[in-house]
Amino acid sequence: MTTERGWLTFDCYGTLVDWRTGMEDALARVDPARVADLLAGYHRAEPGLQQRRPLLSYREVLRDGLLASARELGVDVPDGLGTVLADTMPTWQPFAETAGVLRALRAAGWRLAILSNVDNDVIAQTLDLLGAPIDVVVTAEDVGSYKPDLGHFEEFRRRALPADGRWIHVACSWFHDVLPAGRAGVPSVFVDREREGRDPAQVVGVLPDLTGLPDTLASLDLPN
Repeated sequence: MTTERGWLTFDCYGTLVDWRTGMEDALARVDPARVADLLAGYHRAEPGLQQRRPLLSYREVLRDGLLASARELGVDVPDGLGTVLADTMPTWQPFAETAGVLRALRAAGWRLAILSNVDNDVIAQTLDLLGAPIDVVVTAEDVGSYKPDLGHFEEFRRRALPADGRWIHVACSWFHDVLPAGRAGVPSVFVDREREGRDPAQVVGVLPDLTGLPDTLASLDLPN
């Protein structure tokens, strides 16, 4: 019988799902010559939209972020493509290692949850792609705010009641996830897919992808 180890919460898009490829493929439909610029502009616009207008749905954030990026660059968005990010997001694919790692973690006794800055209908379709069951999902739509605010972490703690020392957050975004997890008192494993080179002393592990996550977690000295 497998001993239950505790809870792992995951950011979804960028950590479990290949957010960058999904974004780039969608933006190529807007202007294939300006994909990198449009993505960089979207990155600049999104945090401000989420902070200033936290009640926007994520579909609206995606739309408004794309349109702001296009305006900044002088790119004309073809008719019907202003919502291309939201329209395609439910089809974005998990990373190659995601399903196997999630299954291995469940077999090792971990319970799995997702804390995501998206709408419920989007994450519902993504869950079918992950290849392993997820026990709890907390979205921006549920809590009425976006990470790095602490609403996701507070709501998960209320729902799951994780035992002290038996909750670890796994994410690829230092800004949206690692820093707020620290403020919430939750240790993190940083999945440094973009090779940002953050301070490893601030987390319990740094990995280039999810492949080494089961071994990293197995090496931690968790309370009995």
